[in-house]
Amino acid sequence: MPKPMDVRNFLQLSKRIATSGQPTEPDFAVIAERGYTAVINLAMSSTVHALPAEGDMVNDLGMTYAHLPVPFDRPTAQHFTLFASLMQELSQAKVWVHCALNLRVSAFMYLYNRIYRHQKADEAAAMLHKIWQPDPVWSSFITQILNTHGLSNTPTD
Repeated sequence: MPKPMDVRNFLQLSKRIATSGQPTEPDFAVIAERGYTAVINLAMSSTVHALPAEGDMVNDLGMTYAHLPVPFDRPTAQHFTLFASLMQELSQAKVWVHCALNLRVSAFMYLYNRIYRHQKADEAAAMLHKIWQPDPVWSSFITQILNTHGLSNTPTD
């Protein structure tokens, strides 16, 4: 039985996708024990609790590691496109996605669920709002990406 862990803002989105804030070194060992095969990190390397050798540590545990740093105050369509492409590549893997507090990740997963998994706005928003209510920068970013894909942010969409 894997050890328990208390990762900040943990959210299990599906059997194969979990999201959270920054895990600790011991948390990554538990993540591997729980069968996750890939870790995606959206936090900047300069984040307060960032682990300098996170990629090496995750790889040493037998998991694939991808670091796609997204500036919290300047997310771009390119950041999301890279993230979505990686999620598509890992579509059969058990993936743990994190950033500093699970704010970036929850917004990206909201968009991914809406655009690529065709989830209804209210269902996707329920998961997003378990973590936070996006600030103006992120609300604008979400609307921009949805509009690019012909979607809106209304609950009935």
